[in-house]
Amino acid sequence: MSVKWSLLLPLLLVSFSPLVSTGSVLVWPADHSHWINLKSIMDELTARGHQVTVLLPSFFQAANTHETFPFHLEVISVPFSKADMDSSLQDFIYFWSYEMHEMSSWKIFTKLYDLMSELLERNKIICDLIVLNEKLLKKLESAHFDILISDPLAPCGELVAVKLHLPFIYSFRFSSGNTMERLCGGIPSPPSYVPASMGGLTDQMAFLQRMGNMLFYLSQDVIFHQVIWKDWNKYYSEVLGRPTTLCETMGKAEMWLIRTYWDFEFPRPFLPNFEFVGGLHCKPAKPLPEEMEKFVQSSGEHGIVVFSLGSMIKNLTDEKSAMVALALSQLPQKVIWRYKGKRPETLGANTRVYDWIPQNDLLGHPKTKAFITHGGTNGVYEAIYHGIPMIGIPMFADQPDNIGHMKAKGMAVELNIHTMTAKDLVDAVNTVIHNATYKENAVRISQIHHDQPVKPLDRAVFWIEFVMRHKGAKHLRVAAHDLTWYQYHSLDVIAFLIVCVALFVFIVVKCCTFCCRKCGSIRKKSKKE
Repeated sequence: MSVKWSLLLPLLLVSFSPLVSTGSVLVWPADHSHWINLKSIMDELTARGHQVTVLLPSFFQAANTHETFPFHLEVISVPFSKADMDSSLQDFIYFWSYEMHEMSSWKIFTKLYDLMSELLERNKIICDLIVLNEKLLKKLESAHFDILISDPLAPCGELVAVKLHLPFIYSFRFSSGNTMERLCGGIPSPPSYVPASMGGLTDQMAFLQRMGNMLFYLSQDVIFHQVIWKDWNKYYSEVLGRPTTLCETMGKAEMWLIRTYWDFEFPRPFLPNFEFVGGLHCKPAKPLPEEMEKFVQSSGEHGIVVFSLGSMIKNLTDEKSAMVALALSQLPQKVIWRYKGKRPETLGANTRVYDWIPQNDLLGHPKTKAFITHGGTNGVYEAIYHGIPMIGIPMFADQPDNIGHMKAKGMAVELNIHTMTAKDLVDAVNTVIHNATYKENAVRISQIHHDQPVKPLDRAVFWIEFVMRHKGAKHLRVAAHDLTWYQYHSLDVIAFLIVCVALFVFIVVKCCTFCCRKCGSIRKKSKKE
């Protein structure tokens, strides 16, 4: 190539690339791990010159006062504190993690419903303070936003978007993509090979598992539509002044940015307005704090084990923490444990406990041999990013499914928090460290994750800017959203065909009967003659 063309080529590529102008973005976030993903997107949008405004309840702002944000916060003053929200959330987590396995199905359902109702009722109060606040709505309208980005874990974002006449995008993942994404987003989910959310199955199912999977789907449909969303359907109808449902409103999303990728998911059908952005928050490891680095380097050839149950698990029971500490003390590796509870008496000299750890940087450290995790999506993806095998101790929500995926892909061992012993934990750590297949699988999956034409964060931002440029993405929205449930499953067509076949059979039978009778009467007549 001549020097002339080598100079012109970059200019030509820029000339033919899509015109990207800066815009104004409104964000409706969710807390904890969901915030980490959305914040990565917001930081990148801000770096590209977009104006980002985040609707935040006052308790949410109080939880993040140590952060400096590059975007504008529109704080909604709410009549409850961060402590109130944390108390309700911890009750919910404690029940799911420690009490649920000892109860009957009916008691589990009623208790979960009561706990979820309390959390959702507070969510509804927050929603009231926005969608019924004409002054705030006018202020938001005057800002002339181009798009709203929402996390559907906290209902109301889509309602704000409809009130402001804005196209909106979801950033989300709820277990295997078979609840909100299936019921409201319309993704096809054949129960023969797509496991239901929180069912603990893989895409390889025997007959009884497929039958159980289908029944699980049906129970989810009933619970979500008839129980969890029933009050929200009424609320959305009242706010919008017309009959509607939460799910119908969610179905108007232009795009669903799903926080997984094929390194994690089992192969399954998706739709054009669903895009994988799993691991968008992951980054190359940075140097550790000096004191922590010294401890890591002191591990020698054995290396270190990183242990974290995430930000939402504040502590274990005294009995469990003592058992875990005892197990960790028996490892030849040094252990860095994120833990906020009472310091266990059985804690070994090889274990350091921290209120907070730079998890991504530790997992990317060359001394790290294994990761003990509860199975949160963010932590799982950091392990995938850096190619670290895992010991999964799932506690609640989608965590059993997440660890199940990693176990099926050969880079994790799963333990049961209720039944595991110190020996079980020691054996599990030794297995993933000394059995080379776990590390090999972890590296292989990591290579798949990194071998993408576009980085997950860039892909997420592209689709956000795409919707902004084109004022939506209706050309990617399937017609399934305009069909009733019986039309979607072609039950009306099947019923019509059954009627046609039944009518045809009826006519044939009647004709045959008539012919037989006619022939019989002719024979009788001929015999008499």
